[in-house]
Amino acid sequence: MMHMTFYWSYKVTLLIDSWRTHSWTGYALSLLACLLVSAFYQYLENRRIRLKLILSGRPSQTPQIRIPLLQTNLVGDKTRLGVKLAGAILFGVNSAIGYLLMLAIMSFNGGVFIAIAVGLSIGYFFFRSEGEDVSLVVDNSCACT
Repeated sequence: MMHMTFYWSYKVTLLIDSWRTHSWTGYALSLLACLLVSAFYQYLENRRIRLKLILSGRPSQTPQIRIPLLQTNLVGDKTRLGVKLAGAILFGVNSAIGYLLMLAIMSFNGGVFIAIAVGLSIGYFFFRSEGEDVSLVVDNSCACT
């Protein structure tokens, strides 16, 4: 039976039927895994933002006029295309991890919720809080950021 409200128990099913905890040790290891994956999510988001800064050529002080995508020649600049492709792959991986974290929270287990929230906070503290450019607008459709 699936819970529809938060509950506090060491017996939880996470994401798939075969990931069930039946003991406190398994539950603690599952919470640790949730914490580490959510901190890794913040690390990947940091890498994606840094890659986006490289792609945009951010060091210039003056704003540049942007040409629409259809008028640019991406084939001639293979390095820029490679960085853009890497950014797209990072976005896809990060989005998948974010949605998996959201689904884990939807198990409605209080410990899982706290582990993911703490992991996101720890990841933000170590990977994203220092030197963050507040004027940077990041397109991210995940609710976990």
